[in-house]
Amino acid sequence: MLWVLIDATCAVFSTCPCSSFEAVMMPIENAAFTQAEYDRRLQITREAMNAAGIDVLFVTNPSNQNWLTGYDGWSFYVHQGVILPLDGAPFWWGRGMDANGAKRTVWMEDESLLPYEDRFVQAEDLHPMQDLARHLAALGYETRRIGVEMESYYFTARAFAVLEHALPEAKFVDATSLVNWKRLVKSPEELEFMRRAARISELVIDRAVELAEPGMRKHDLVGELFKTAVQGEADSWGDYPAIVPLLPSGKDASAPHLTWNGEALKSNEATFIEQSGCYRRYHAPLCRTIFFGTPPRYMSEAALALTEGLNAGIDIARPGQRAGDIARALDAELRKVGIERPNRCGYAVGLSYPPDWGEHTVSLRASDETVLQPGMTFHFMPGLWMEDWGLETTETILIRDDGPAETLCKVPRKLFVKT
Repeated sequence: MLWVLIDATCAVFSTCPCSSFEAVMMPIENAAFTQAEYDRRLQITREAMNAAGIDVLFVTNPSNQNWLTGYDGWSFYVHQGVILPLDGAPFWWGRGMDANGAKRTVWMEDESLLPYEDRFVQAEDLHPMQDLARHLAALGYETRRIGVEMESYYFTARAFAVLEHALPEAKFVDATSLVNWKRLVKSPEELEFMRRAARISELVIDRAVELAEPGMRKHDLVGELFKTAVQGEADSWGDYPAIVPLLPSGKDASAPHLTWNGEALKSNEATFIEQSGCYRRYHAPLCRTIFFGTPPRYMSEAALALTEGLNAGIDIARPGQRAGDIARALDAELRKVGIERPNRCGYAVGLSYPPDWGEHTVSLRASDETVLQPGMTFHFMPGLWMEDWGLETTETILIRDDGPAETLCKVPRKLFVKT
């Protein structure tokens, strides 16, 4: 049976999955993308592996696993990953009970699935990396250069220590963002998913503006927003987002990452709603701020300057410009009303899993000299988090072939006021 350890698997099958990299590259019925799209991803990743002198890549970031193989499941709380050789199909490696999930989501044939027994899960005397090391050794990488994602949330210090101990003659190479950078320019197939996510984001913000009023409890509002996000529209059903709704009010809005509570919305306070529609793991984050009553002058002026800064940044976000140019265009408008932002104002975005929808590559800040290319997508999010108030207006933008960036969502760019 395929879900037992590899030693037993080799005894059962006449052709051991460890003995060859070859597999039939035929996408299953549930694959999210075409085979040509997966082939493109493998090719550009392997080019980067060659450039870094990596013989085999072990990927733990679930976004990178999905991007390479299609694997999609809420199993990233245990050790799992993708083994990518320099030729042939990749291997999915993970917990035995998740092997059927891999069969239902990856494009590879079953021979490319390498499950481990449940006795390795959260055990004191065993670790899944011992099983992974046996696979890597059987594949011929016991003394080779192995790329691992050292800064991934999902690759622990103990995991690396066990793997390094089990393969003492291997050379480990930090490949933390190798796949992330290959994901930066989106294909037309990916952009279609992001446009679907953007439509869901619009529905969420429209619903928030419609429903929110003083006296409404925040958790009741969030419940409606979750419902809207999951229902989606037509065939664009909503997936779970990598970040939960951020919904601080009043003085709490001075903090960018507070969620919600059981308190009621209040008059004479601003509340920002930051959320993303999600379609098949692709995101298009969007945020708008609602003020109940008449906003103070300083907030109205800040909101106008923020909109002008967004407009300026979107206008300059063209192929050949730099990521830092977007930040500088924004900052110039905010300085007109005396606001200095110490934070970055955005980041690359697209395919992701919790706890973050950012891609961990390009940051929109003055020091980032990454050249903008068509197909790059960013959450342009210049939130203002002041001493005792906050305000957010954000956009997901796409760098087009020419001209200014496209905003994927079509919601008015302003402070919403409800009196």
